Amino acid sequence: MHSTQAVKFFIILQNGILFHKSNKTMQIYLVGGAVRDQLLNLPVKDRDYLVVGATPEQLLAQGYQQVGNDFPVFLHPKTKEEYALARQERKNGVGYNGFLCDFSPDVTLEQDLIRRDLTINAIAQDASGQIFDPYGGKQDLANRLLRHISPAFSEDPLRVLRVARFAARFHSLGFKIAPETVKLMQEMTACGELAHLTAERVWLETQKAFATDNPQIYFEVLREIGALAVLFPEFDRLFGVPQPEQHHPEIDSGVHTLLVIEQAKRLAKNAENPTALLWAALCHDLGKGLTEKDILPHHYGHEVKGVKPARELSNRLKVSTDVKDFAILVTEYHTHCHKMAELRPETVLKVFNALDIWRKPQRFCDFLLACEADARGRLGFENREYPQAELAKWYFKVAAQVECTSSDSRRF
Repeated sequence: MHSTQAVKFFIILQNGILFHKSNKTMQIYLVGGAVRDQLLNLPVKDRDYLVVGATPEQLLAQGYQQVGNDFPVFLHPKTKEEYALARQERKNGVGYNGFLCDFSPDVTLEQDLIRRDLTINAIAQDASGQIFDPYGGKQDLANRLLRHISPAFSEDPLRVLRVARFAARFHSLGFKIAPETVKLMQEMTACGELAHLTAERVWLETQKAFATDNPQIYFEVLREIGALAVLFPEFDRLFGVPQPEQHHPEIDSGVHTLLVIEQAKRLAKNAENPTALLWAALCHDLGKGLTEKDILPHHYGHEVKGVKPARELSNRLKVSTDVKDFAILVTEYHTHCHKMAELRPETVLKVFNALDIWRKPQRFCDFLLACEADARGRLGFENREYPQAELAKWYFKVAAQVECTSSDSRRF
């Protein structure tokens, strides 16, 4: 038997088109973020491809490797880039997993694109460079709008976090969330859809938000739609809680935390663990949400009070141990760093030992960055120097050169 008779069809990948013996074509499109970022003149990091009119068997015959069992996604035999079969989805349960999917070769490009979250993510490009934009994504890119593509957006609660993350990522380009999309996200939150999100998915989206240039926007969006109270209640509790105006011109404790997150991001390039730095920025003042009303706007002992909510929030979201432990240390000891010049040697040693700086000097540097972000996270203080950090480093250098014990700490 000739080789040409041993197979049912031939597929030749040429200019993005798969040709069959039957003369029917299966079209390959570049889709999603790669097209969006290309149109925004941004670097394209990952490329995802959509195959219309194909079956899994046809791709497997060409050496594509299927990954996962839930969706027919394949890795290109040479580039290892992802190629997914076009699909339709129908809601049949709760949460982001409650869908039935149709991967029939009859599913069209338009049917696949409309299941996506935002119009700007529902643009396709074929191998010749032609753009397919059935839902107005290019216009929304021009208008700097994040707009949901259809009412089906509300069927997947994870999209609420994704939109908040996109708002953070594209904030510097002037993007805003369309009012109708904000309204829909508020409705989704109010009806309890976010309860179906797993801790792992919430934390993963939050980590991705931390990786954007403006992570504070992610939390601002969540608060605007009511989701912060659902997913980060310890943080949400800070809004409306006053601080002394002479130290905090922004007054509001929640606003202060947003400013600290913003400053932490500016400093994150110098951190060994940027995620831990940003999580600590979020957690550092959670104790202020527990302050008795009769002593406001003061927050005596908020550092120790904040340890419990920082630990509870981290545990609930299944934050990794190293990130959680760092946030707890910053929560408990950040004020000590602010008062470094006033501390007794014994107290300095207590802080150093708690931070385990002798074995983890880089974590100590990250701790100082977190404290600097706290000091700068105040209106009018954004570019203020933080000499306490250099003093703490000098103390560390001196302490490393002498044998320090509780009995001879006066030498230090």
